[in-house]
Parts: sequence; structure tokens; C-alpha cells
Amino acid sequence: MTSPRHSLPLLPGIATAMGALALWASGCVRSATAESGSDGGVGEPRVVRSNILRADYAGSASCRTCHRSLYDDWLGSPMRQMTRLPATAKIRVPFDGRTWKFKDDQARFEQQAGTRFVRIQSRRFGEHLYRVTRVIGGRTREDFAGVEVTGTQPDARIIGDPHDEVILPASYFFETASFRLKGYSVMVRERPGLKAGAVWNQSCVLCHNTAPAFLLLWGALLGKGAPPYQGEVVDSLLPESRRWGLQVTDPNAVRAAVADEIRHLGGAGDSPADMPASLRQGIVEMSRRFAAEQLLEIGIGCEACHGGCREHVQQPRVSTSYEPRSPFLRVEPAPNRGPITRAESINRTCAHCHQVLFSRYPFTWEGGLRHGGSPGGSSTNSGEARDMLLGGCSHALACTDCHDPHRDDDPDDLAALATPAGNATCTKCHPAYAGREALRSHSHHDPDAAGGVCINCHMPRKNLALTYTLGRYHRIGSPTESARVQRDRPLECALCHARKSAEELVSAMERWWGKRYDRQVLQTLYGDLQQPPLLSTLARGKPHEQAVAIISLREQKVSEALPLLAQQIAHPLPLVRYQARKAINALVGRDCGIDLDRNLREIIAATEKCVPQAAPITPGAPVREAPASHHDDD
Repeated sequence: MTSPRHSLPLLPGIATAMGALALWASGCVRSATAESGSDGGVGEPRVVRSNILRADYAGSASCRTCHRSLYDDWLGSPMRQMTRLPATAKIRVPFDGRTWKFKDDQARFEQQAGTRFVRIQSRRFGEHLYRVTRVIGGRTREDFAGVEVTGTQPDARIIGDPHDEVILPASYFFETASFRLKGYSVMVRERPGLKAGAVWNQSCVLCHNTAPAFLLLWGALLGKGAPPYQGEVVDSLLPESRRWGLQVTDPNAVRAAVADEIRHLGGAGDSPADMPASLRQGIVEMSRRFAAEQLLEIGIGCEACHGGCREHVQQPRVSTSYEPRSPFLRVEPAPNRGPITRAESINRTCAHCHQVLFSRYPFTWEGGLRHGGSPGGSSTNSGEARDMLLGGCSHALACTDCHDPHRDDDPDDLAALATPAGNATCTKCHPAYAGREALRSHSHHDPDAAGGVCINCHMPRKNLALTYTLGRYHRIGSPTESARVQRDRPLECALCHARKSAEELVSAMERWWGKRYDRQVLQTLYGDLQQPPLLSTLARGKPHEQAVAIISLREQKVSEALPLLAQQIAHPLPLVRYQARKAINALVGRDCGIDLDRNLREIIAATEKCVPQAAPITPGAPVREAPASHHDDD
């Protein structure tokens, strides 16, 4: 199976790191056609035979000798720091006895003899003391996991199973230097108080750390009806036309490998007679038994992305592979999609983790439902790689063409991609639009201004980031697509043209690009088409659509939206409230003192005082939730 390279022009700061990345992936000597799937002849570079089993992994430290610069960058990267041990981690949360109040509850952050604790006092859920065992994140915020203990003494008894490290209910946001309820980064409903959440090693561990890739494949190998579990490969969230096929060539070898992993987890490892039963048993045992000691590495190690590298370390001329490889299985491309490209393999590697839909929120872009058969794209952070696989460029454009996985992205490099100069990344494959006049004719905008930037239209800022901003939607497509115009709100052109009416924008798209849109469908979405879509979306949209409209109105300083923005302060989803408060403060020009950690009556009173022209504020209707999913996270 051929996986050809596809090179794209990169901005200078990214190009150097990506050139090194190519060298890393190549085993230092790899040729452009090395990854052929065959072992080749004597002296010819070939690909690792197996990179998914526990025995296939060598550990990140083994990479340092040949890849010192990349290794050193990675040591301080957000990927590596995704999960940290509190005894050695640099932690930004001040564990100095300060207290964070949430409604009628409070959390106190304490430290005793170098050990950190979170003490929770809740009127509804009681008092609990947790010793912090994990620090999670570090690029935009810090979260924590811990075990409940009877006291702060070193020999204090652990309450419950010591393997069950639970997610603590406070997130610390660097942007505001303040605490926020864990979960309020995404579209969850309002919570009644402070309470520890899911068990870390059953919900977060496989995406935020390094484990054998074989575990992530069990659901896909078992197929329809497999028990869901956190961390499995992305295919169940893709349409069938874009799913890889995993063909088992030796069922008995799969059974034996599953049994070995179950024994490593502490189970009996008695393999059932057939492969499906063995895989089902493996999923159940892993969900029940997996804990930190079963990880290959804490945090994202080199082999979390590059696959098991032991054979490459022993024989550097043997190339690593982004595709799962084993003597007992082979990967087949999606039907009618052609050979698997290097870009697609990289994108799917990123989608091991960047695939989540989040928090039981039911709605997705393109008017989809997450359990509706064709779910559409994620509206929230961390679904970017899955969204990329849904779009038109996933075969040719890799995540690493814009992002450096070995260090934190340089903000200047990312900002440069959103300039006319950044169009070079796109025109490598679309040379017809490389010239200024060709771009002017195609975009109907000034080629030297924002309207002439490819990603502003084809990757619009309409996804909710983990900060209080918008990120780019990574399902690369056109804002003129019927699915986007007639199923999404707001019209993507309104993200830059806030005061134009829906009819003006739609008519321009029809005139410029020869499109036709159903006005009756649009009236169902927006009501009066003579109104700006952002304002109509505030009144009629789904919560994720409303949040995007709120941010766009704030960024474009549409002060006449203040009365409608005030209504969103009582939205049933707290994330929308946070965006509404930020917009109100910005448009009023001062901090209104709206404390969203208080009860709703106090929140409404502070808002009505700040925006006296608003109508009386009433709570919105509850938002229904989807069934629980292994792809939930925050």
C-alpha cells in the first residue's frame, strides 16, 4: 500500500520544525516511497512489521540520540505536559489556602508538606477532601484528578478504591486567572453544586497519555455492537465512505494478543474460543481494570503519534509508520477513496484524540445530531482532526502542515496563515487561484484584504475554543455549500458582515457563484430575512450557533445587539452565559460585575442593572442531552 508524501509550502517558523518531523518519521534515511507495506530487499528501507503491541514500544527516551532537537522541544510541549505528576510538575494554580465559591459551595486549595489537596464543601453533596494525583493540561488551563482521603497526613487513609482517581470539579483558566467549574468549557447544562466527576483512568487516560495502540483498535476490530470505550479509533464517528478497514489476517494471533494484554491488566487472560468474544472480553476488562500503571508513559510520548518504534530504534533503516501495523492485520483505505496518503495517515493519528464531540450536547454543524447517523462537524474544541477527515482536503493537507506537534504553536506563525501570504499553503494544490486577479475573481473580495484569505472563508472561525474565543472549523469546505447555508446558523458570511441582512448575503452568493437557495428553508431558520443573521440567530438558533453569534457581535462591536445579548445571560448552558457576559462588558465598556458563579436571580439582577434597556430577562428552555458517549470529554 503506497503512502506518498505530499509537500506543501510552509511559513518559515513551521517549515524548519516540519522538515525535522519528516526526518523523525523517516528513521533518518527514509525515501519518499519507503512506506510500501513490503519489507523490500537487502539494504532497502522498509517499514516496521508491528507497532501496536506493548512489546513494540521503546519509550520516548530512546528517540533522543538521533532526534535531540525535536526531543528537547517536545519535553516542554503542551503534548508532553498533557498529564503531569504533581510532585514534579510546574503548577500555576495557587495552592495557598485560597477559596473559590460556586453558588452555595466552595473549594479550598491547600498544600501540606509539598502535597496538594482540594477540600470541597457542598450543601448538596457534602464535604470531601481530595489529594491531587494528576495535573491535566497546561496550555490554556489546568485540571486535576485525585483520590479522596481522610486527612492531610502522609498516612491518611484513601476512601474507596485507590486506583479510582476522580476528576475534580474546578478548572483554572490562565486567560482570566480564575477558577471555573470543570465542564463549563463545553456545552453542558448548569450544575447544582461542586461534586467530583468521572474516574480519570476510565474516561481521560487513553487520550491524555501513551498506551499501546492495540487497545484503541479493539472496538473497530470487533465491529458493530462493540461496547463503547474512551480512546477508541475515530471510525465510528465518520461516515462509512471515509472509514478505514481493518482486515484480520490471523484471528488466533489477535486472540493471543488480547489475552496477553488482559494478563498485563491483572486479569486471568483465559482467551475465549473465538476472536469476537475475546475482543469483547478485552474491552470489558480494560474498562474495569486500566490504571496509570498500565500506561507506557504519562503524557503524550513520541510513540503515541509515531507508533511503537522498538524495531526502528534497533534498526534505524526500518521506518516508522503512522498506520497501525501487525502481522495479524492490515489496513485498507475507505471505499473509492484511493490509496492512503501520508496526510490522511497523519490526520487520523491526530484524530486518535482530537475527535471528541463533548458532553452529551446533541447538536453538530450541518444541522446534524451526534447520534443521528450523519452527525456533522463538532462545534467545540478538540474535534478538529475528525472534522478535517470530513472535509475536502484530508487526503492532501496534513494537520502538521499548519501545526507543530513537538512544541507550542507560534502565534505569529498561525496568524500569518490567516493573511494573503498564508494562501500559499492552499495554492500548492489549487494553483488556479495563486494570482491576485484570479483570487479577486474567485473570492469577489480584495485579494490583499481579509476577504482574500483562503482560510477565512474555507475554515471560518465558528468553533468554540477552550478559551473565550472562536477557533477555526476544520471541515474544509465552502461557505456556499447548501449544507452550510440551509442547515447552519449564522450564515458564514455574517461572521465578517454582521450588519448585512440574510437576504443581502444570500443574494450575493447566488449572484457571484451561481448558487440557488430555498427561501422557505431560510425563513424557517431566520424568520425575517431582512434582519442580520447574527441577530436572528440569537433569537432562534441552537446554543452553539448562539454562542458563535454572540462572539461575532462582540468582535464587530454591534452595540444595538445589547438587549438581545442580555437575554442570553439566563441561558440554560453556562458556556453561552460566559460569552454573553464578555460581550455585554465589551459593548457597555466596563465590567458590569456579573458573577456567573452565583444563583440565577443575582445574575439576572446584575445584568438588568447594567443593560437597563433590555426587556425583563427570563431563563431559557432546557436543552435536551444526547445519550452518554465514550466520546464525551471537556
